[in-house]
Formats: sequence, structure tokens, C-alpha cells
Amino acid sequence: MTKILVSGSLAYDRIMDFPGRFRDHILPGKIHILNVCFVINKLRESFGGTAGNIAYNLALLGERPVVLGVVGEDFPKYEKWLRQNQIDISRVKKVKNEFTASAYIMTDRDDNQITGFYGGATDVKYCQVVKEIKGASLAIISPDYLPRMLEYAKLYRQLKIPYIFDPGQQITAFTALDLKQSIAGAKVLVGNDYEIQLILNRLKIKLPQLAKIVEILIVTKGANGDEIFSAGKKLIIPPAKPKNTSDPTGAGDAFRAGFIKGMLAGYSLAKAARLGNTVAVYTVEKYGTQTHRFTLAELQKRYYQNYKEKL
Repeated sequence: MTKILVSGSLAYDRIMDFPGRFRDHILPGKIHILNVCFVINKLRESFGGTAGNIAYNLALLGERPVVLGVVGEDFPKYEKWLRQNQIDISRVKKVKNEFTASAYIMTDRDDNQITGFYGGATDVKYCQVVKEIKGASLAIISPDYLPRMLEYAKLYRQLKIPYIFDPGQQITAFTALDLKQSIAGAKVLVGNDYEIQLILNRLKIKLPQLAKIVEILIVTKGANGDEIFSAGKKLIIPPAKPKNTSDPTGAGDAFRAGFIKGMLAGYSLAKAARLGNTVAVYTVEKYGTQTHRFTLAELQKRYYQNYKEKL
């Protein structure tokens, strides 16, 4: 089985639904003295974090990813869940007198989100663990404590391990130089259209220039599908259609897992992205990020329904 390294956050998600629209409660002329309360009507705690979500979906796809992360002393119930789902957490480090990362995610009726995130322990030396792992074929650097993200990118370049760079919520914390170096060393850069625009603003460049820095650039657009830029070409990938839109949280992580599976299976970029889109609809249909399940047979059927092509 291919060894996939998945770094990022392991977090407890507190997911909340706001029945209205954020925009109706924020006064544009008063943003400098913002003081607003959103009364939610649904709250659920679930297992999440970028590394946890990606690894969970990879496990559903038949892989056994190696998770890299630092957690607190409140991790045991999450640890039990990951082990039950055949996810390798043998390299995860537990820190005493510290809490595991936590995300407080509020979603309005237009699927806009406001998130408060506590990142947990700030150990950077931990990253050296990647030197002890033999046979890694691919890694993904997803949002985490910023110095750890930078260290992973540096180590993967040194060890010649191809990696997917997924800076996500941490984009604004990077310096322009660190961001450019991390992207240039990656095999794939992935982000949604908002995140990619933040990168363009940070680097003060246009999309065609960004596409030349990295081998493969993926821009996800939610219900509008994806765009892939590689070798001077642009691919437009239509979305897969969910049966409902219960909760969009975690859809991006599910897409990444599907795309990784497709890459490792030797699929074309377009087919790998279509697989990613198909995996993503399962989490959109369930409230929470690791609350969905599917068999490979169910996935194949769903893929065919959406793309009229056998998986």
C-alpha cells in the first residue's frame, strides 16, 4: 500500500448553524466597532481538523495514511475514533497540559462561514519525525501551525518527497517569500477560489504567473466545480451533485483525499478531480466532517451517475 503523509490540524469541530444571513447583521459603516451576536439553532461537536478529515476520507478510499500532528491531553476519544477507522496515528505527538486544536465554525443559510480556530501546541522540532518514515510516496501539507508548515515544506524538499501544498486558512500568516518558496517546491498547489485570490494578492501576481510557479494548480469552486492548470493548459471540471446540502464543512478536505487517491491510481488530472468531487458530495450531505461513509462500490456508482464514466 502506498504510504501517504498527511500533516495538518487534528481538531474538535464545534459546528453551528445560523438560520439567517451574516450580511443582514453586519453594518458596513460600523465594521471598525463590530459587536454582533449570531444566535445559532444547531450545534454539534465532531472530529475534524484538516489532517483528520483528509486521512478519514483516504481511509474510506482504502488507503492507510500516516497522520502527522501534535495534540493535547484531551485527545483520547479522537484517538479511539481514528484507530477504529484504520488510520495510522503512531507518529502523532501528545503534549501534556495542552488542549487539542479546536475549531468553532458557524455557517449561515448561504453557506458562508465564520470560523474561530485554536491551533493547540506549537512544537516545531516534532517535524523531524518525517526523517524517520521510510517509503513515503506523497505528502500533503494542510493548514497547521505556520512554522510547522514551513518546516514540512523544507524537509520534503530535502528528502525529495513530492508534496501537495494546501495553505488554506493560514495564507495571510505567510510572508510573500515563504509562501512563494513553499509553492515552488510543491508538486500541487490547491485552494478554493477565494484562497487562490489571497495568494495572488500576497504575491502580487496574476493567475497565469502563479500557474507557472507550480507543476499543478487546482482552484476549487464548490458547486461550480474546479479548474486545473498544468503544462500551459486549463481544465474545467464540472461538479458532482449532492442529494442535499446539509453542511459544506469538510468538503474541501474530502476533495483532496479523492484527488490524492486518483493521482496514486495513475488517473488523469481531470479524472482525479472528478473523483475528488464525488468524494466531496458525501460529506456535504452529512452534518459534520467525519460523519459520512461509503463503500467503494457505492462510490463507483455515484461517480458513474455524475460523469457517465466507469471508475
